Amino acid sequence: MGDMSLVGPRPCLFSQQELIAERAARQVFDARPGITGLAQVRGIDMSSPRLLAETDAQMIQTLSLRSYFKYILLTVGGQGAGDRIKPNSE
Repeated sequence: MGDMSLVGPRPCLFSQQELIAERAARQVFDARPGITGLAQVRGIDMSSPRLLAETDAQMIQTLSLRSYFKYILLTVGGQGAGDRIKPNSE
């Protein structure tokens, strides 16, 4: 359908209002959403919306063919888990 890309900002939930506002301020929604990206390979999760939106914007501004495939390879290698919820360490 062409609605998503392999590399791009991960879609957010409608309930994540702070993340939506941060991404809107940085025009992150102008890019197609993806499965993985810079935030995921850097281990940035959705618990820090501002940092996540800043990282997504940085990725969009600097995305090249080389970095596109780099993010895919890093994800396949196990680094693309940044946005999953981390268990509490008790």
